[in-house]
Formats: sequence, C-alpha cells, structure tokens
Amino acid sequence: MTDSFEDQPLAPPADRASLLDGVRFAFGTLTVLPARITRWDRPAARTGMACAPLAGLVVGLLAAVPGVLLLVLGGGPLLAAAATVAVPAVLTRGLHLDGLADTADGLGSAKPAEDALRIMKQSDIGPFGVVTLVMALLVQVAALSDAYADSWVRGALAAVTAAVTARLAMTLASREGVPPARPEGLGAAVAGAVPRRTAAALAALTTVAAAAAALPLGLPEAARAAAAVLAALLVADRLLRRCVRRFDGVTGDVFGALAEVSATTALIVLALG
Repeated sequence: MTDSFEDQPLAPPADRASLLDGVRFAFGTLTVLPARITRWDRPAARTGMACAPLAGLVVGLLAAVPGVLLLVLGGGPLLAAAATVAVPAVLTRGLHLDGLADTADGLGSAKPAEDALRIMKQSDIGPFGVVTLVMALLVQVAALSDAYADSWVRGALAAVTAAVTARLAMTLASREGVPPARPEGLGAAVAGAVPRRTAAALAALTTVAAAAAALPLGLPEAARAAAAVLAALLVADRLLRRCVRRFDGVTGDVFGALAEVSATTALIVLALG
C-alpha cells in the first residue's frame, strides 16, 4: 500500500460506482495484477475497498499454487512455506511489507505525529522497521511450514485464509469514522469510505466462509479457521486504533501494516493444534 496515487485518473462525481469499477479499484491499488482503474473518487473507493477481500482471495490462491506444487514434487514444508510467502510480496511489489516497516519506524520514533509521518515517508528503513519486517516474515514462514507439514490442503487453506483476512482488515480500516492522516494519497482516498454495516457484514461473511472452507477437515479445523479470522481482525483493529491516536489518522503505510499484521496473526492461529 502506498501514498503515491495522486496521478490516478479522476472520474466525474457520482453517488455510486459499479461493481466492475470497484473490482478494478481493488485489484489496481492492492495488487500488480492487470486492472486498469477507471474511476478514482469516493464511490469507487467505497466499492473498491469492499471488494478488497476478493483481491485477497485471488492473491491467496496464487500464493498456494507454488507451495502445493513444491510439496507434490518432493520439496519440504519449509520450502513450500517460503515460496507461498514470497508470492504476496511479489503481487504487491512489497508495498505492504514496506508499509509494515515504515509504520513500525513511525510508531517507534516517539516523535510528534508530523515528525513521525515524515519518518514514514523517507525511503530508508530504520531499526524498528527492519526488526519488525524480519520477525513478521519469519513467523509467517514458520506458521505456514507447520500447516504444510500437516497436509498440503491445510497449508493451502492457511495461505488463502490469511490473504483474504489481510485485505479484509483494510476494508475495516476504511470504515466510516476512520480519518486520514494526510490530505493526499491512498489513505486519504479510502479512509472513512466504507459504511460500517458493509464492513461488519463482510467480516461476518468472511468468518463464515473461512469456517466452511475448513469444515471438510473437521469441526476443530473449522472453528480454528473462524478463530483465526476473528483474532487477526482484533489485532489489526488494536493496531489501527494505535495508529489513529499516534498519527491522527491512517496512511497507505498503515493499511500495509494492517494487512501484514492480520495475515501473520491468522497464520499463527491456524498453525496451532
């Protein structure tokens, strides 16, 4: 997630955006997959961020493919997990990971909001960012390795669930009442755009879908999948509240951090048991 979207094409004001406009917005801003953004306004942002979990579903499915293939070809679960974790990084140009590192530097700077935001915009990564980034990737690979060691099905489901939940955390962070920290950038474009009822409905739908997808593995796995989504959203919401207090709002970097933190939390829960 980045804040350099000021050059996106603008669309005439309208009360609603089509589902196709929303899908293009979601895939065009959250992935590198080919999707030409046709509208860049509040209605498109509202529909687009509501479609963010759909982008996560595609990213998750693509991430699971190399992991499963490596296992089928005789590779170990650690190799499969590393390949799976690498795919979302590639499909986002590493922007979510960069957002995690920048947000960690901003939160760890102990400086006023304006100075912290300036630190986050710098191109270099500080010590807080480096440690947070390394630890997040290590935990993601370790958790996925445990899931793949059990079965390729469990590993693939973990990859997909984490990716969808990561984008759902962005949807919830775009809900009404969440202010932007800057007057420009993607954070300003999507902050407060999604109605609370829509965000809550998508959270409930995703939780049920995750449980249903894991149900063939047994009731404990279904319960664990639902718990993973809920735990990830809870942790992401705590981070969101901290960032809003610390930075007076959200930025594109914060959205990236929320995605990575929620994905990591979901994977930890899914690796348990």
